[in-house]
Amino acid sequence: MWYVTTQKHGASTLGLQRVLGLGQYRTAWTWLHKLRRAMARPGRERLAGSVEADEIYVGGKELGARGRSLGKKAVAAVAVEENGAGMGRIRLERVPNAAAARLEDSLLEAVEPGSTIRTDGWTSYSRLQKLGYRHNEAVMGGGRELVERALPRVHRVAALLKRWPLGTHPGAVEHRHMDYYLDELTFRFNRRTSRSRGLLFYRLLQQAVATAPVPRKATLGGSPVQQTAGKSGVE
Repeated sequence: MWYVTTQKHGASTLGLQRVLGLGQYRTAWTWLHKLRRAMARPGRERLAGSVEADEIYVGGKELGARGRSLGKKAVAAVAVEENGAGMGRIRLERVPNAAAARLEDSLLEAVEPGSTIRTDGWTSYSRLQKLGYRHNEAVMGGGRELVERALPRVHRVAALLKRWPLGTHPGAVEHRHMDYYLDELTFRFNRRTSRSRGLLFYRLLQQAVATAPVPRKATLGGSPVQQTAGKSGVE
């Protein structure tokens, strides 16, 4: 846990295997995924105030895939708190598609009702007011550059997310395991201003002992709903 929390851009499986002298790659991989499962605390506080929201597509360019067509890409719902001109906390979640029901469920879990959510003109966000949010539709049509100017925070996070697997986990992030990589990125980003690596270690330790054990078979199978053996008082 100390090694994982002291790596600024995340720990790779090969790096962990080398540092700990583990004989098998799968042992390091399993350990990392167990820790990633503990990085998102169930029941954590939702984002509040003014929040930018969008969905992004993770994966390389594909011939014939346009707009919001999936192809072989994964979809991640992104929500970012506004903090003056800067950014507050973030929430990231893999969703199967960009349909209204999926994005609404993601926002209900991530953002406190009564908050203001700014989105682009995608129709899947059209019912947010009925869900108890103030909806600020920043863009109706227009090019992607216009959307990025209207939602600068969410697109900075999107750029970070798209770069991160290429740098730390090149070619190693499968769709079925992406939830836990998103949890790790969220854990690190929301603590980016912390000057103490020891505090990050302490937070991960607290959340790890409150997370129920997961057999390796379940880890390989993807991302079932997380369950906890106890409750943690920290994010």
